[in-house]
Amino acid sequence: MEKISDSTLTDHGLDVIEAKPKAGRILLIACGALAREILDLKAINGWDHMDLTCLPAKYHLYPDKITQSVREAVAKHSADYDSIFVVYADCGTGGLLQAACKEMGVEMVAGPHCYSFFEGNEQFARQSETEITTFYLTDFLVRQFDAFIIKPMGLYRHPHLRDMYFGNYEKLVYQAQTDDPELTEKAKIAADRLGLTFERRLTGYGDLATTLADL
Repeated sequence: MEKISDSTLTDHGLDVIEAKPKAGRILLIACGALAREILDLKAINGWDHMDLTCLPAKYHLYPDKITQSVREAVAKHSADYDSIFVVYADCGTGGLLQAACKEMGVEMVAGPHCYSFFEGNEQFARQSETEITTFYLTDFLVRQFDAFIIKPMGLYRHPHLRDMYFGNYEKLVYQAQTDDPELTEKAKIAADRLGLTFERRLTGYGDLATTLADL
């Protein structure tokens, strides 16, 4: 794991969140796929009491690695911080991560996955039954579409597998954390490559922002 610097961030025009003043230093142990978003939020809100360390973003593809890796990270850093917060939702761990966090006495982001907390967990739950055939992308996954979608599924070598993987999907929803025309265009291309209709939602950082503001 590598501590990430926030010295090169830019302001994407998001509103500053009024955080409650807290004493003590907090370590955020996060999925690497959320690093840019967390650093943006830290920078625009002046959350200098928070440090960030990330587990590999590729665990998005291997959720069985998440719980033990979080355990090891908490053990490594717990003596150096007043509190630790885990910036993962369940993320395919089947409740194991939540159980581990409870056992270790640390809190974590609520929700089943990042698509839910970016949308807002309550909103995502309300619409989930009507979006069973929806495939979601975030800013990170749009940037890393080939590395996290195309290559792991073997679609470079076997493009005919596309319909087997995505034949039951109808729509690709791009949950945009930032208002970036270049990313939107890339998301449209991704939808076309998968043979899906396209929808963009400017979700911002959703429950991630409000959760971190309350730490």
